[in-house]
Amino acid sequence: MFGCLVAGRLVQTDAVQVASDKFVFNLPDYEKVNHVVVFMLGTIPFPAGTGGAVHFSFPDPSGGGAVWQLLGFITNEKPSAIFKISGLKAGKGGENPFGIMAPSSRLSSSVAQVGVSVEALDQLGQQIPVSSAAVSTADSFLHFTQKMLDSLYNFASSFAVTQAQMTPNPSETFIPSSCVLKWYENFQRRMSQNPNFWKT
Repeated sequence: MFGCLVAGRLVQTDAVQVASDKFVFNLPDYEKVNHVVVFMLGTIPFPAGTGGAVHFSFPDPSGGGAVWQLLGFITNEKPSAIFKISGLKAGKGGENPFGIMAPSSRLSSSVAQVGVSVEALDQLGQQIPVSSAAVSTADSFLHFTQKMLDSLYNFASSFAVTQAQMTPNPSETFIPSSCVLKWYENFQRRMSQNPNFWKT
């Protein structure tokens, strides 16, 4: 019914059904994971009037019991969602909505868990996900822009020639690479100071 995807890894579709309405994925080496995508496989829809609350649990080295944090929701109308887990804090969250059947205490200290709990839509609407799990549009734009500019600069630099290597060509206009680099560094500085400056 559900799948879990982490960049650079195979798609997980082997959720452990720990109750009739609860499913858990194990997430090995969670320290290396920034984002996780949870999605419906399209084989079985949610029952009418229900959706899935997506939770995340760090391994608990102290043995004090798993702490689960609500990441967000998926529904038949929104069958997939991406969540940022790299900003979550261990030890903060609520009680285990998956009961004693999600044996996180027996897992390795590098294995976290992602759980999906099928619940009524009005009940989901009353729950508040942790704000740090939301993927910011500004962060996504900043990341895309930096990658795009890196690519542009690397591409343009591959054509660089020294003044001694240049031959006169009246149909070409030459721009010093230092000018492009200076602009790029200035753009990066402005983006780090105010990621939304491009909107003004």
